[in-house]
Amino acid sequence: MKLLLKLLFFLFLLWIIIGALLIVNEHPIGQLITGFSVLFLFFILMPLFIYYRYRGGNYKKYQLNDEKIKKWMRNK
Repeated sequence: MKLLLKLLFFLFLLWIIIGALLIVNEHPIGQLITGFSVLFLFFILMPLFIYYRYRGGNYKKYQLNDEKIKKWMRNK
């Protein structure tokens, strides 16, 4: 999964660079490539990264509940 994420990230960077170069050269497809690369980033790469990074985590210690609030109030 880590290798896949790295590969997809470099593919995204490549698309952005190609799109930027095409925009600078005023090619009509440059904005299309840049737009699709941003869509790829937000709808494919980011969800995969978030899933990879946070799978199997224990997040009970980060949840705010009454017990923690009372503990904070006692410590003031």
